[in-house]
Amino acid sequence: MATVTVLGAGMMGSALCVPLADAGHDVRLVGTHLDEAIVASLRKSGVHPGLGLALPDGVRAFYHRELEAAVTGADVIGIGVSSPGVRWAGDQIAPHADPGCPIVMITKGLAVQDGTLTVLPEVLRARLPPAVRDQIHPAAVGGPCIAGELARRVPTCVVLAGRDETALDRLASVMTTGYYHVRTSAQVVAVEVCAALKNAFAMGVAFAWGIHERQGGEASSIAMHNHEAAVFAQAVVEMQRVLSVLGADSSCAAGLAGVGDLYVTCNAGRTGRLGRLLGMGLGRDEAVRRMQGATLEALDILGTMREALPLLERRGLSTSNDLPLLQHLIAVALDGVQVKVPFEKFA
Repeated sequence: MATVTVLGAGMMGSALCVPLADAGHDVRLVGTHLDEAIVASLRKSGVHPGLGLALPDGVRAFYHRELEAAVTGADVIGIGVSSPGVRWAGDQIAPHADPGCPIVMITKGLAVQDGTLTVLPEVLRARLPPAVRDQIHPAAVGGPCIAGELARRVPTCVVLAGRDETALDRLASVMTTGYYHVRTSAQVVAVEVCAALKNAFAMGVAFAWGIHERQGGEASSIAMHNHEAAVFAQAVVEMQRVLSVLGADSSCAAGLAGVGDLYVTCNAGRTGRLGRLLGMGLGRDEAVRRMQGATLEALDILGTMREALPLLERRGLSTSNDLPLLQHLIAVALDGVQVKVPFEKFA
C-alpha cells in the first residue's frame, strides 16, 4: 500500500482518487483555495458535489492550508489543478519535493516559457528547488478519461508519459486497477501536446451540433455528422503536423492521447458544450456566460497556441496552410469571428 497525496479537489483530481483508493492506497485529497466548499462537503458527508457521489472511504480530504500534513510521508504526489494553476501548484509542493517521491499530473495544457512552447510537466519542474529539479521528472496522464465516468468506475485505458522509466513503472503499478488500465510511454511531449490540443479541436467538432440546432434540427441519425467527422479528421492531421515540427512522435495523434481523448471529449464535457453554443451563433462572451463559471481549458489552450504560432512558423510550419482549423478556432473563440469552418483548406 502506498500513501498518495493529490493536490486539486476538482472533478478530475477527485475522480483519480477512486482507482487509487480501490487499489488499497491511503489517499489524501487536498483542495486548493478555490475548493473550500468541496472539502467541506467531503468532510461532512463524503460526497463530492461536482461528481454527485461519495468518494471511497480510503480518501481523506484536506484544506489547502493543511498541505504540509497531507504531504508528510507521501510516496506519490498527484497534481489535479487546472492548467492556469500549475505554477501555483509547483510553488506549493516545492518545499516538499523529494526525488524519492514521484509526481504525476493529470492537468492538460501547454505554455510558452522562455520563448518555447512547453509542456506542463516542465512548467511544474521549473518551480521546484534547484537542488532536486534535475532529479524529478513529473509524469503526465493522457487518454480518454471523463471524470464523471472514472469516478463511477467505467473501464478505460490511459497513457502515462514520463522521462524516468523507474518512476513510470512505479506509478503505473500504483495507479492500475481492473477498470483503470495504465500504459507507459517515454513520449512526454507527444502525449502532452495531443492531450492539450484535443480540448481545442473538440470544441471545433462540436460546432456542428450548434449549427444543426440553429437551423432547427434535432438529434438524429441524419444531422451534421459528416461535418463533425470532417473536422475530427482534420484535427488529427493538425495534431500530427504540430508534433512533427516539434520533433515529437506524430503517431501519438492516432493513439490514446490523440484520437482516444479527442473522441471522448467530443461526446461529453464542457468543451463540447462551449462549441455547441458558438456553433449556434452566440458570441464568445455570451457562450462563456452560459457555461456558468465552468473551467474552459479550450480557451486557455487556444490563447497559448496563438502565442506559440510565430514560434512554430520559425520552425518551418506554415500556420496559414498547415493549421487552418486551429487558426479558425482561435479566431472564433478569442476574436469573436462567426463560425464558418474552412473545409476548402483542409488536407
